[in-house]
Amino acid sequence: MTTMVELDRDSAAAIAARLIPERELRPRSVDEVAALPPFAAKLEECGRLVGVPYCEAPAAVQDALVLRRLRQIVNTVLLNPLWRERLHHFGVTGPPDTLADWESIPLSDRTVQRDMFMGARAGMVVPIERGGFQVVASGGTGDGMPLEIVYSLRELRDTYRIAGAFMGAYQLARYLHGPGPRWLSTTLADYQMWSSGTMVGGVLSRVPGVNYIGAGPVTPPVLAHLFSYPGPKAVMGITASIGILGEMGAAMPAPARESLRVAMYGSGLLPQRKRTELAAVYPNASVLSYFAATQAECVGLQLDHTRPELAAVPGLHLVEIVDEHGRAVPEGQEGELVVTRLHAHETPLLRLKLGDRMIRRGPTDGPGPRTARFEFAGRSGDVLHLNDSQYSAALAYAALRDELRAAAGIDLDRDAHDVQFVNHRESRVLCLVVAVDDADGRTAELDAALGPAGPARLFTAALPRALSLFNDREATPETIERSGYGFRLLFVPRASPEIERTAVGKVPLVRDRT
Repeated sequence: MTTMVELDRDSAAAIAARLIPERELRPRSVDEVAALPPFAAKLEECGRLVGVPYCEAPAAVQDALVLRRLRQIVNTVLLNPLWRERLHHFGVTGPPDTLADWESIPLSDRTVQRDMFMGARAGMVVPIERGGFQVVASGGTGDGMPLEIVYSLRELRDTYRIAGAFMGAYQLARYLHGPGPRWLSTTLADYQMWSSGTMVGGVLSRVPGVNYIGAGPVTPPVLAHLFSYPGPKAVMGITASIGILGEMGAAMPAPARESLRVAMYGSGLLPQRKRTELAAVYPNASVLSYFAATQAECVGLQLDHTRPELAAVPGLHLVEIVDEHGRAVPEGQEGELVVTRLHAHETPLLRLKLGDRMIRRGPTDGPGPRTARFEFAGRSGDVLHLNDSQYSAALAYAALRDELRAAAGIDLDRDAHDVQFVNHRESRVLCLVVAVDDADGRTAELDAALGPAGPARLFTAALPRALSLFNDREATPETIERSGYGFRLLFVPRASPEIERTAVGKVPLVRDRT
């Protein structure tokens, strides 16, 4: 057995070549692809060779094996006529020699995904007629259009097991402890074809040592029944459903509320108001994020409730944070989230943009897992277009929140249940709509502190701080005043239709109107 201290780059490459030998690296037919050993087996064998679980293996070993797998993936997709035509169009005729070369592979988007995996499903290397696949549908919260992806069942089950084991060992172990059985439930998905109900549930059900409950949407009595079970508990759901756990459980007995140790929300950000409410009702609960997508059952996990970074599950996907040219951004910079599923012999999808912005953070470096880290910065569509200028909606909201607190003493972290920018682009009016408990009272406070023209002053002061480092001279309060835009800050009741919600209850940060 090779010890970790002896491993240099050449040794790591030799291990990768041993794990994926030349005969497997270049499959020559669809039949050979269908017969390839699963990548999960390679991860397990790698762990045996280096003497630690793969997720704790040195970065050089992980990088070498991932590169070897990417080379295998490219050789595989070149067997498919549609993929071959696409890659040749971009000048890619063979596998990458380095991870930098991999960045020459064109990025994929929702349109590419539809072309490859819907209708004739022409992007599948192994045809769907052979069987053994699962179709997973999107929840429809992106562009509203149908979106499906196809997975090999054998590879999907492998990834559930890998992600579940990682989640149990490196995320939940520090929170779910104490006497009694341990429970992990999800309120996701009221129909099982939607990705959240199948894929996330698949991961959660494979966390070792816990009892899994696929609860689906719950009422307060059902939640109280679940929390009556003895032992520590974790609950996972979309951001909105985690946000209402406080009010749903307020009437439960103290022992039941104290048994919640983890409140885990899906992709996005949980408002500070909701975190405060959760802490008041569930004093032992830590809030963590679980980042997933239709195309990737577990993109990133927040391992520490005191730090916002998400950690990739080693060996599950190649996670990239890239600029507009598809090149990796430096650490500390924001870019587009791109994933490539590493367990996809039969149904590969290369370099898929998930529609999220992330800040690239430095990798973890042991003890424990060694893996890439990144921090959620918003959806790719969370951009405010004011004439020819583009502003980050997330940065704009943070700056407006600070301006409002300083000018009127109104704390959106404390008061807001939901916030949404509505940009009336034709009439050139930008409005921040805020759902609160006492809309009339907050409006009166705002008018008393600022007067009718006050909100405009807040926007003109805040928006220049919502530009990136590289174009922060593009706008000043004076240029925003001359933009011809009007600005409003509107407080509405919690259930107001002024805030647009998706069919599954998510609140997009930005909505454009004509």
